[in-house]
Amino acid sequence: MFNGAELREIRKQKRLTLQNLADKTGLSMSLLSQIERGLVDPTVGTFWKICSALDVPINHFFKGKDDEEPVIRKNQHKLIQLKNTNVKYHVLTPIQAGKIEFLLIEIEPGETLEQEQISHSGEECGYILKGELKVLLADREYHLYEGDSIGFNSSSPHRFINPGNSVSLAIWARAT
Repeated sequence: MFNGAELREIRKQKRLTLQNLADKTGLSMSLLSQIERGLVDPTVGTFWKICSALDVPINHFFKGKDDEEPVIRKNQHKLIQLKNTNVKYHVLTPIQAGKIEFLLIEIEPGETLEQEQISHSGEECGYILKGELKVLLADREYHLYEGDSIGFNSSSPHRFINPGNSVSLAIWARAT
């Protein structure tokens, strides 16, 4: 579950007001306040916007006691799944001081990440391990299949859809 209190703490540490964070993310102050107070969980797109605006990795809000270890064994990968979504993020690297995240993303058939395209700072690249993935990138559409890869600047509006009949598995890297 998303840690809204941690969001508030990070925002304050960075000396940002709710209005400052709203301006950086394009989200309303009301929504951000509700997320901080734990009244609502963010959508996937909202979550990415918040992480980018605060310059923190997505797994920061789901920290555990062993996050300082440089190795994560195969049965110890942290799983992030926001409410009301059939998308799972398997965190493949521990929280580090660096600016890169390495994830295994599991998207159920027919699942869409966000209803609208999102944009945020950084770069992304992905490799399709299984199934298919439709990537809407600005005004273009790319159909990716097993073995295909993609890379793009995250400031370009984007959205992901699994149009197939089976689970889509992709290795994803995000650099801020």
